[in-house]
Amino acid sequence: MSLFCLVHGACQGAWVWDLLIPHLEAQSHKTIAMDLPIEDPNATLSDYVDAVLEALPETEEDVILVGHSMAGTVIPLVAERYRVRQLVFLGALIPHPGMSFLDQCYDEIPSNFLEEAGYKPPEADKFEQFRDEPNLHVPACIGKFMTPDEQGKVVAMEFYYHDCEPDVANWAFSKIRNQRSLAYIFESFSSKSLSDGESAYIACSNDRIISPAWQRYAARKRLGVEAIEIPSGHYPHLSHPAHLAEVLSEIAPKKHL
Repeated sequence: MSLFCLVHGACQGAWVWDLLIPHLEAQSHKTIAMDLPIEDPNATLSDYVDAVLEALPETEEDVILVGHSMAGTVIPLVAERYRVRQLVFLGALIPHPGMSFLDQCYDEIPSNFLEEAGYKPPEADKFEQFRDEPNLHVPACIGKFMTPDEQGKVVAMEFYYHDCEPDVANWAFSKIRNQRSLAYIFESFSSKSLSDGESAYIACSNDRIISPAWQRYAARKRLGVEAIEIPSGHYPHLSHPAHLAEVLSEIAPKKHL
């Protein structure tokens, strides 16, 4: 069976996969999860990649690399340095060669945030290719941050964990980490292209962070695949772990085709 290497998103850690892993292992799959160095403000995408590579075995012929949310900017870079069978983008960002995440959606972000960050928008001709895309963010979430305080908890419950069972949502919030590294936002994607290997995209139809419309569109435009859709919010591995495990297991056999 397959080895699923599970790479978490912003503010999270290896713990975020705890509810999904038993369902995958019950289907005889192996799993690996790791903590990315998100609390280090100087950590780069390369540092994220190193953390994933350190967790992977030296030799493994059947790795399916799953990246959630922010980790969509990480897994294609891992695939350049480690042979993987397939990339799975789970409600994830899809990077664009030579551009940062913010370059792709700066027109959705309030100008005061961009000015405070010292951000300079890309040249108009570079941004033009994104004008036909739906907005990447769900508008209501812009400016809302999941921080480890009471205000952040309100945001978390409304936008991130809204479809989780209350005990799961409270547990997840108690485990969040400070996202001090903003490499996934500001750092240009260094690869000239996405991985040449097989890719899949799992879209979350009730996502309140990354627009489901953008997820479907970007999967088709950037990966050349139709998104597999599941009825969940931004964290299907917390709200619908059994269903997500079934979808991942259905994806896995494609490696033999």
